[in-house]
Amino acid sequence: MNTTAFLLGATVGLPLAMLFACLWQPLRERMLPWLAIGAVPGLFASWFAGRGELIVFGNAQVPLALAIDRPGGVLLGVAALLWIAGGAYATTYLGEKSARGHFVVCWLMTLAGCLGVFVAADMASFYALLALLSVGTTGLVLSEGTPRAYRAGAIYIGMALFAEALVLAGMVLTVVSAPGNSLLISAAPAAIDASPWRIEILVLLIAGFGIKAGLVPLHFWIPLAHGAAPVPASALLSGAVVKAAVIGLIRFMPIESAPWAVGATVAMLGLLGALYAVLVGITQSHPKTVLAYSSVSQMGVIVAIIGMGMAAGDGSARLIAAFYAANHVLAKGALFLAVGVVGLTGARRLPAMLLPAAVIAVGLGGLPLTGGALTKEVAKSLMGDGPAGVLATLSAIGTTVLMLHFIFCLRATVAEDDEARAPSGLVLPWLVTAGASIVIPWALYLTAGGYSLPDALAPKALWSALWPIAVGSLLAFGLARWGRSLPRLPEGDVVVALDAATRAVGPVSAVFGRLDAVLRRWPAAAMSLLSIALLFGVAIVGGR
Repeated sequence: MNTTAFLLGATVGLPLAMLFACLWQPLRERMLPWLAIGAVPGLFASWFAGRGELIVFGNAQVPLALAIDRPGGVLLGVAALLWIAGGAYATTYLGEKSARGHFVVCWLMTLAGCLGVFVAADMASFYALLALLSVGTTGLVLSEGTPRAYRAGAIYIGMALFAEALVLAGMVLTVVSAPGNSLLISAAPAAIDASPWRIEILVLLIAGFGIKAGLVPLHFWIPLAHGAAPVPASALLSGAVVKAAVIGLIRFMPIESAPWAVGATVAMLGLLGALYAVLVGITQSHPKTVLAYSSVSQMGVIVAIIGMGMAAGDGSARLIAAFYAANHVLAKGALFLAVGVVGLTGARRLPAMLLPAAVIAVGLGGLPLTGGALTKEVAKSLMGDGPAGVLATLSAIGTTVLMLHFIFCLRATVAEDDEARAPSGLVLPWLVTAGASIVIPWALYLTAGGYSLPDALAPKALWSALWPIAVGSLLAFGLARWGRSLPRLPEGDVVVALDAATRAVGPVSAVFGRLDAVLRRWPAAAMSLLSIALLFGVAIVGGR
């Protein structure tokens, strides 16, 4: 077994092995401090695994094909880093809570699925890992055990199942159209392009991955799920988990040959959704909910980048979208972790905690010299100066407003004790993530090819990044002073759909409540997890 095979196998295999170990209760209760190591192989794989090398484990009956390309490597690396920091953060955050075992199991399931989709090279493995990701995420949303959590969990799993049904239908039609009914994802774009059901496949996949990405108007699960989950889980849900949809769109879409109308429609949906999320987000008052709407907005921009690439037939959209998403992984992860840190920090130490969060937050809008400015500069090659470019600029202004609104809301959560100090077990992982969110986008920008330091520091580029921030800042301070009369929309905002969904899933919520109780007692979950672990174990052990 070569280095690439070992690293890619370990990326999926180590979290599953840790999950398998949790079948033994004493190990499960002691697994929390070890969560951070689960993503280490994924981090090394992003650095050292051979690009484009197809690794097949198992046999014809139980295949598991893994590979890593440039977009997948970029997203795998930053996601693994966030999972490591989040695991360290969760160790202190959960402390001695009784639900630690439940949280650990769901965390490891989500971790395996999240990193696995970045390296899955065949559709069967991709879909299985995507489903594993959804199951684990549902458990994380439910982990607080509150009525709010059960409601959010029920809506999340309902939307996840709907999205996965659409994706599965699109995959089946793709496989039928592929030469030799190939399951390889690398063959999917050509198969879709040549299929008599091309438009149908594109609609199914875009709709399915769009739901997973939180594309408006089917975005309402994001503020509900992210708001209900514990802070470290919210950081990973917003930062890393939703990027499964991004890698799906990057790999499946025939970007170079897609119909112009499809690409243009996707781009407009993404950009208009980005603006809509800003308008709703500024009516929220809880920091995590504001960040959730920011994620909806930023995911809209990423989807728009892919759409503009499809409209222009420009394959560079794949790497540009991955670069934009990578910056969002780290920035949004750091901001969610900051919520937990600031809530335990007194007024005396607040400036030292609030300043890095403010820089990262405004950086998402494009603050010069930050990752946000770099990603927006790169994306301009696709957005152009037409309607898409105008909407992208408005999105940058809106993001600045929303992120400063988040800082104002975050400041209000400061601890009552002026001398309070957040535990170092929370502060250090947060600072590592914050530092990475500033440094890594520069590393990606300078090593991606075609970009240089003079390009980033050119007066035109700096001014292009600065003036939307200035306009957004003025609007944000105006909002803080005179915006108290704005209506306060509920989390989920699509009121009619949300109410209907709530009534429909009411019985499902009760079922999840009972399931959660069973999970905490373990026996039923043990059999399910054993089956999953054995399936992947057979594939990996029998590798060829």
